[in-house]
Amino acid sequence: MIVYSLVETAKANGLDAYEYLKYLFERLPKLPIHQQPELVEALLPWHPQVQSALIK
Repeated sequence: MIVYSLVETAKANGLDAYEYLKYLFERLPKLPIHQQPELVEALLPWHPQVQSALIK
């Protein structure tokens, strides 16, 4: 259900689901989200940084 939710949210925000998941899986392991959970917000599909990285 979590992956389905991520895929559908990506599509609703105009992103290619595969590219968005790839983007997440490349960045999540490198982030100290246990110490700084607010960093996850920058990976949400509507965040401008994500939008500019994935919409061409």
